Amino acid sequence: MTETTSQPIPKYSKRGLFQQLELDVRLLGMIGAFVILCVGFNILTDGRFLTPRNIFNLTIQTVSVAIMATGMVFVIVTRHIDLSVGALLATCSAVMAVVQTDVLPDMLGLGLNHPATWIITMAVGLTVGTLIGAFQGWMVGFLTIPAFIVTLGGFLVWRNVAWYLTDGQTIGPLDSTFLVFGGTSGTLGTTLSWGVGIVATILALAALWSSRRAKQGHGFPVKPAWAEAVIAGTIATAILGFVAVLNAYQIPARRLARMLEAQGETMTEGLVVGYGLPISVLILIATAVVMTIVARRTRFGRYIFATGGNPDAAELSGINTRLLTVKIFALMGFLCALSAVVASARLANHSNDIGTLDELRVIAAAVIGGTALSGGFGTIYGAILGALIMQSLQSGMAMVGVDAPFQNIVVGTVLVAAVWIDILYRKRVGARI
Repeated sequence: MTETTSQPIPKYSKRGLFQQLELDVRLLGMIGAFVILCVGFNILTDGRFLTPRNIFNLTIQTVSVAIMATGMVFVIVTRHIDLSVGALLATCSAVMAVVQTDVLPDMLGLGLNHPATWIITMAVGLTVGTLIGAFQGWMVGFLTIPAFIVTLGGFLVWRNVAWYLTDGQTIGPLDSTFLVFGGTSGTLGTTLSWGVGIVATILALAALWSSRRAKQGHGFPVKPAWAEAVIAGTIATAILGFVAVLNAYQIPARRLARMLEAQGETMTEGLVVGYGLPISVLILIATAVVMTIVARRTRFGRYIFATGGNPDAAELSGINTRLLTVKIFALMGFLCALSAVVASARLANHSNDIGTLDELRVIAAAVIGGTALSGGFGTIYGAILGALIMQSLQSGMAMVGVDAPFQNIVVGTVLVAAVWIDILYRKRVGARI
């Protein structure tokens, strides 16, 4: 006769404020560093850093790196690295520029601004990025070539493929609908932005409530009601505050007059219109939500973190780690192509220096955001916050007047310091355990 024992879920008391709120101490540290950074640059620039205009520009400049950083989390979690993301972005950008300016007009007779041009262009670019990523993943997974070597070679190969495709020339102008996906060409306007903000707030609070009900249903301890209310209030304030700031950035009068003139309307005196949420930011938010769901709710995500935690045990348990590597790099290639759409649309053309040093920024964003280089741990929201910190650092130094070489020195130093702090933090946490 087999005896079964049931172990009750331990109930523990949380005395500290942060413990009752169940906030990630590491996330709080990153938010604190970001706030100090912003306040410091705002003082040094006489209040110009935290203006709606600069915050708007900061968000659209962050999108490209942040999208790739979400994929880099999966790559690093599985103990690999991808040094070719900037070059891959450049190749995808070059392919899409050539497709919409040369291939489609000559072969199919579809000129710029044709309704099908932007769809075909993006489909080709995303397919090319995914295939290149899968090819690199196949070499890493099935040929067992170290990812460092494969992607270092890819760094040289794809950068020069982009150069070859465009003969080293800047390609532009691009399709007007394609430009909507980056920069000030594609924004929702103030009214629609408020609508999106309110819907996003309702969905976030509903998800918070659903999570609490699920914990209660399974008998797990939950936060006190006041702590839940504080979290809900913070989320609502952050979402609606973000929308309010972007709505406060007004379209310049001359540009607004040209936009109304193109629509056959006349600008009335004193008319003020805000930009609202950029479509590129909505793409980043959608990417973050999908990647978070993949990481937490799918078998693919569980396999990624299991493999990163212990590759040998994952393989012995039946996980096809080789095919998993191909999928991860294919996903990274897809995200590089998506970033190429945003980056080239923001610049309104393809230039040969597009994506330069993005591999450094993407890896730094993931590491600063808490992704462990030893594998097994990383968060999507941490990587996005890391990208925002990196872009704020560069933008602030540019506004202060720091020379470009010193900016790169500071970025490299911050990356090394972030890794060092991560090592110290994990040693301390490990010592406690």
